[in-house]
Amino acid sequence: MKHEQKPNAFTFPVRIYYEDTDAGGVVYYANYLKFFERCRTEWLRAIGHEQGDLLRDPGIAFVVRSVNVDYLKPARLDDALVIGLEVEKVGRAQIVFRQHARRANPTAPEQWEELATAVVQIVCVNLAQMKSTPIPAVLRGKLEMLQ
Repeated sequence: MKHEQKPNAFTFPVRIYYEDTDAGGVVYYANYLKFFERCRTEWLRAIGHEQGDLLRDPGIAFVVRSVNVDYLKPARLDDALVIGLEVEKVGRAQIVFRQHARRANPTAPEQWEELATAVVQIVCVNLAQMKSTPIPAVLRGKLEMLQ
């Protein structure tokens, strides 16, 4: 199954394990936030920036300011999901992502079932002051090319 990937998009595979599920055998709702976070971290790594390096120099971190999630269908034990993002907007100190969790449709494998979607706003902060700060120029340049 092939994904068409836009320049502003990224996908990350996730397998559902027992620890990801709730008493009803479906993915616990808060775990989608973890999957979305992992996707953003791997996307940042894929464009050449490690979060640990950004923490040390220039002393910044990206923190979530807001999340709006729609849960559409349940994921279950052993499901293979694709977690994705699209960079929707880059501001001076913030990035807005559209994110999704998808599973291959068992009756039509060339199609994807949308399980959860989210709009996530992250803000660049100076760790020493815990205040909003502009996204570093080198990273900002890469982000602006993705829009």
